[in-house]
Amino acid sequence: MRVLPALFCALVLTTGLAGCGSSNDGSREADTGTSIASGSTRLTLGVNSYLWHASLDTLSFLPLTSADPFGGVIISEWYVAPTSPDERLKVTVYIMDRTLRADGLKVVVFRQTRTGSVWADATPSPDTAHKLEDSILTRARELRLASLGSS
Repeated sequence: MRVLPALFCALVLTTGLAGCGSSNDGSREADTGTSIASGSTRLTLGVNSYLWHASLDTLSFLPLTSADPFGGVIISEWYVAPTSPDERLKVTVYIMDRTLRADGLKVVVFRQTRTGSVWADATPSPDTAHKLEDSILTRARELRLASLGSS
């Protein structure tokens, strides 16, 4: 359990915490998806591009098993911190909406501890997923503001 606070404290301190949501003034997001050109076909992501890119940025320290930009699912490999070799974690991110909203994002954290050579499931800190969500939302907001400023 020692690796989670140290790992995510560094993550939170580098990105800061800020709320993120949609406005209630009836306006729509300027860019809700990313277009990918493939020959003459143009595909659009089914998820919010800011949340997608922010998730990849935030989880960049983890090796990824799968990243599906059309389904909005990012799955990491098990990660063992060098300072805590008997503990590992795995993260799955679900982006469930095309708008930049806090409820369009879900992070699930899995944790295991090792006894001898056997890994056993353990309960992660409930704050871990929330801190990751906050970091992703903060990064998504920064990306959106940067894109509006460069237009």
